[in-house]
Amino acid sequence: MNRPFQPRDEAREETSRARPSDPPAADGCGGAPRWSLALGSIIAFWSVYFLIATVRAAIADMPAQGEMIVRRAFVTVAAIALTWLLYMLLRRFERLSTRALLALSFAASIPLALAYASVNWVAFHIFPIEAHLALEAAWDGKMPQSPLAIIVSTALEWYFFICCWAIMGVALIASARQRAAERQAATFRQAAQEAELRALRYQVNPHFLFNTLNSLSALVMHDRAAEAEAMILNLSTFFRASLARDATENIPLADEIRLQRLYLDIEKIRFPDRLVVRLLVPDRLGDALVPALILQPLVENAIKYGVSPSRRPVTVTIAADSIGDRLDLWVRDDGETRPGSAPRPPGDCSTGCGVGLANVAARLKAAWGEAAECIAGSPKAGGWIVRLSMPLVRG
Repeated sequence: MNRPFQPRDEAREETSRARPSDPPAADGCGGAPRWSLALGSIIAFWSVYFLIATVRAAIADMPAQGEMIVRRAFVTVAAIALTWLLYMLLRRFERLSTRALLALSFAASIPLALAYASVNWVAFHIFPIEAHLALEAAWDGKMPQSPLAIIVSTALEWYFFICCWAIMGVALIASARQRAAERQAATFRQAAQEAELRALRYQVNPHFLFNTLNSLSALVMHDRAAEAEAMILNLSTFFRASLARDATENIPLADEIRLQRLYLDIEKIRFPDRLVVRLLVPDRLGDALVPALILQPLVENAIKYGVSPSRRPVTVTIAADSIGDRLDLWVRDDGETRPGSAPRPPGDCSTGCGVGLANVAARLKAAWGEAAECIAGSPKAGGWIVRLSMPLVRG
């Protein structure tokens, strides 16, 4: 009696590792920009102002530049803090449409400009310095004198400058929202692909169960208990091993061949005199990764159309080879030409080859895209041959 194939304990662990990790979540709901990016843009924005103002003062050779730099730095830090509050406000309402966010940012920039102008007034007017006294003298009293007038005038001057960052903040939120939508769409595409793979995977093997149970019944009725026990053990092990695998998992070719051995051992009991099995799979390809149970429909078809209707021994061959970075798998039987079809050269499995082969072609495409192909045909010598070609990836 053949030793049952035991599925590896780490199958589920490998499945979890094979799945791509979830995309990193964006800060906040709805995909707001990360706080570090927003803070960095605010600091850069006001640092540019600080640099330009300092360079301009140096070029104009204004007096007390050292003290002016200190006060300007104080105003810049306060402006960064105020702009951060604007960012937090936009974050609070980030689910609004882009148009609504722009309107909100324009409105919120008004009190922000007034707050900035107030800080600026405190820094440069509460404790005036020589540069400002000289500037006021040059204007000969034409500059606003009351604190409110100075603050409003400064706020008007800086409102559109502040709006520039507000627009940039909305752009950051819109960009983060777009990236979140793209990540979500990618997640949905992956989920749809996995669902498709599972749907295809679960179409693979259940239909042969009916014939196996019929064979079991016949063995029991003819008092062939040992053979019936072997078939039950192989059937149980086959289903346990196949169902333990995730539908989206790629498994080593050696494991796939062991599963097919189990299946063929079951069919060997049904067709002891008609089924001959040849396995031509080199050990060096044992770790090559293939979609789980990708060979199952091909072997089933070989039994159904090659062995079952035949009155002579039929050889079912499973072979594998690699050329460069490509892995080729073959399943061939030398039975009669498929019913209702004349011999034909190999062609694409996706059309004109029945549901089983179309299933295999769809699974290959889902796993490897255009880098994989399924070719099937009926040689002049009779029988049927299927070749699967895919990238050679080792586990």
